[in-house]
Amino acid sequence: MHRRLALASAAALCGTLVLTACGSSGGASGDTAAAAGPVKLTFWSWTPNMDKVAALWNASHPDVQVSVQKQASGDDLVTKTITAAKAGNAPDLVQVEYQALPTLVSNDVLADIAKRSGAAKDRFAAGVWQQVTLGSDAVYAIPEDTAPLAFYYRTDLFAQYGLKVPTTWAEFADTARQLKQKDPSKALTTFSANDPGLFAGLAQQAGARWWTASGDAWKVAVDDAATEKVADFWGGLVAEGAVDNQPMYTPAWSKALNDGSQIAWVSAVWAPGVFTSSAPDTKGKWAIAPLPQWNAGESVTGSWGGSSTGVTTGAEKAGHADAATQFATWLNTDPQAVAALVKEAGIYPAATAAQTGGALANAPEFFANQPDFYTRAAEIAKNTAPAAWGPNVNVAYSTFKDAFGKAAQNKSGFPAALTAIQQATVADLKKNGFTTQG
Repeated sequence: MHRRLALASAAALCGTLVLTACGSSGGASGDTAAAAGPVKLTFWSWTPNMDKVAALWNASHPDVQVSVQKQASGDDLVTKTITAAKAGNAPDLVQVEYQALPTLVSNDVLADIAKRSGAAKDRFAAGVWQQVTLGSDAVYAIPEDTAPLAFYYRTDLFAQYGLKVPTTWAEFADTARQLKQKDPSKALTTFSANDPGLFAGLAQQAGARWWTASGDAWKVAVDDAATEKVADFWGGLVAEGAVDNQPMYTPAWSKALNDGSQIAWVSAVWAPGVFTSSAPDTKGKWAIAPLPQWNAGESVTGSWGGSSTGVTTGAEKAGHADAATQFATWLNTDPQAVAALVKEAGIYPAATAAQTGGALANAPEFFANQPDFYTRAAEIAKNTAPAAWGPNVNVAYSTFKDAFGKAAQNKSGFPAALTAIQQATVADLKKNGFTTQG
């Protein structure tokens, strides 16, 4: 998405949840002379203990002081930020999930900091950096944390049933069937439709690009060949009963993890925290492995979550963009700052050097049996495929939950559900004045 497309489209965006408050506040463009005294920046973030991390900056940067204001995450923060920008009181910095970046850019909330971000690009994996550029020369944020997908499995139960860790999706399907044959009461994993982020990451690994912009038009391809391949694969496993079809994060799902009824989980690098609360009796029995591949010998993963630190156009108009960009870059690349983020907030940093640094020298306590946990995670993360997001991710995700949820529970296959997402996403863009292509 190019900046000119974002500005041209902003007026047409009103009408859906993420497009609630279009327009921008007045004020002079470009940086202005700094006022007397220290520059005071506000930072909206949902990350736990972010104020403690900012305190490190404040202690060593008396001329630029950052005040963290705790916020909710997800669509609530997107809507609140757009509304604040329209009213002229947006924060200087805001934590933004990668899939929400196009929405904020389209609403002229985020500034292009390409000329201010310096060599930050070299600190991140190419696929991660591409998510903050939206495929253009502009830079709309600095990557903060990332969530590469991996395969988690019960080492004891894999050994008990004589199963091998799958390296391809074909082997994954065979492993699921072998387990069912040996013990029908168990399932390798479940397909869940209550969090679209996992399916999006799996499609990303397969090469899907759900939104792309060309000139002044958007192309939506939620039903492209790569996504169809992923949908057919999982729909087939659900239909034949090779994997479970219950949603994640429910008491029943946690019980299945904890008692060994489910012996593997495709998840992100933040999975240890979920295991700790959902399957406490299995501590020390799980291991991380690379995500199975579509083609043997490849090494590609998708991501499930992650966020960035954006500088707002409000900061630019107030003459704070330079200072805000310096803080955003420091927060996500400085060794002391990133170590504090790991310790205080428990994130998996996007900066590649930090993924093998001292802050992650020790494995998560739940994975004490695998001391090289983070070394393996870093190897997985460096080959994260780029994602392609658009201005109405919320519409696609909402439709996914409904359509895929029903299909999974009915074991009816996923082609119709994928078509429903495609149609709903395109219709929403047209409804809000966008030109669509294809």
